[in-house]
Amino acid sequence: MSFSINVKNEVINQQFTKLEFISLLSAYIRNNGIINNVSIIINSENEFITTFIFESLNSLYDVVPQITVRKKFNFKDSLSYSLEISELKDIILKDLSLMNEHGFFINIPRVYIYEDEEEKKAYIKGLFFATGSISNPKTSNYHLEFMIDDYEYAIFICELLDTYELNSKIIERKNGYVVYIKESEKISDFLRIIKANKAVMYFEDIRIYRDHKNMVNRLNNCEQANVEKVINSALKQVEYIKEIEEKIGLDVLDDKLKDVALYRLKYPEASLNELSEIISVESRKKVTKSGLNHRFRKIKEIADDINKM
Repeated sequence: MSFSINVKNEVINQQFTKLEFISLLSAYIRNNGIINNVSIIINSENEFITTFIFESLNSLYDVVPQITVRKKFNFKDSLSYSLEISELKDIILKDLSLMNEHGFFINIPRVYIYEDEEEKKAYIKGLFFATGSISNPKTSNYHLEFMIDDYEYAIFICELLDTYELNSKIIERKNGYVVYIKESEKISDFLRIIKANKAVMYFEDIRIYRDHKNMVNRLNNCEQANVEKVINSALKQVEYIKEIEEKIGLDVLDDKLKDVALYRLKYPEASLNELSEIISVESRKKVTKSGLNHRFRKIKEIADDINKM
């Protein structure tokens, strides 16, 4: 079962007031209903949502939608469900702010549908039931989206979501528009808004794990880059020393530079810290990292001067 379905099934089991049911149904039927002259038809592949919508309509309007169950002949061999509401169709549509008093479709619901905080959240839940999808954070990138059929309505949904600072965006697709959220923190906030508490815990656990894993990878990459930098620097120093040795000999160097040169040839991949410790222990003379760095700069200058000759 997908993460989206798990979230929806969790939200379905919440308690709703009559006004919250109206707001939820308004969003759900607006985005997943087919309205004709005689009926409202609602199609879904989710048995629990179908049952929830059936019971909500029955409770609010005392109607009994006709249910049709079909077998889908695909590799999943799943079922699809259809609800058809003929009785009190116009009353329901007007009550849900989907039809005006003249019988025309209302694209953007009237304010009473989403004015109060809990009714706004209920509207967002209905939208999510109808057309929302969240990718599983365990298997893919963070992504929450809603398929919308109309640009004006997509802007309305963006503004509704952004009252919670979710930073939603709109992108046009061939068959409509997609309102989407990609930031992991904002998706987690969305799950809190619709009160999917189990989903929040699951999502946060995965997010923390992935963030930690990414941090470890970044540190490992940084450490690897530092190791390569140290080795490349040490090999360059070896090159300068060998140039001096081949062209004029190391005996021309003063004692301090010659000692450092011989230790570098003996330990060609040691870092400056490691080399300073080795020299200090073996020679019993304290040599600091900065002291080594200064001597290797002198060796480089001598090698450069030789190459200019």
